[in-house]
Amino acid sequence: MDVSYYIAASLDGYIAAADGGTAWLKPFETAHEDYGYAAFYAGIDAVLMGSCTFEQCLRYERWPYADKPCWVFSSRTFERVPPGVTVLNQSPAQALAALESRWLKRAWLVGGGKLAASFAAQGLITEYVISYLPILLGEGVPLLDGASLREALTLVDAKRHASGVMQLRYTA
Repeated sequence: MDVSYYIAASLDGYIAAADGGTAWLKPFETAHEDYGYAAFYAGIDAVLMGSCTFEQCLRYERWPYADKPCWVFSSRTFERVPPGVTVLNQSPAQALAALESRWLKRAWLVGGGKLAASFAAQGLITEYVISYLPILLGEGVPLLDGASLREALTLVDAKRHASGVMQLRYTA
């Protein structure tokens, strides 16, 4: 199964503020530019996320991934779980084996940094698409939180957007 870590990050490597918030992304969201999101989202079969990212998504007016099956990695239970969402307490490798048995081919690792680090440590991320935004946060949730790994990646594409966003695509 292909796993894409498609994410926005500050120039200093944070994917969320210290409180988990993403309000700092708002100035870069425009009606004229989706940074390839629609095409990317159309090409995935499943959504994967950690519990903190899940809790952030629950704050939205609508569940943003209603048309895709979603797996939340957590040992906790949640009061509210939208339809199509499965909460599981498994390792990334175990979960991917289960997804592959459902004939799913490509998953989006939405976040967060700890879950991404655990996927990366097991060599399970096949593609990194990182949109670096021209902002420094100084603190927050790291891109790969707690990762102490070394992996050579191959740059496949680089796009500079008028907003100053630089999107880099790497394969593992």
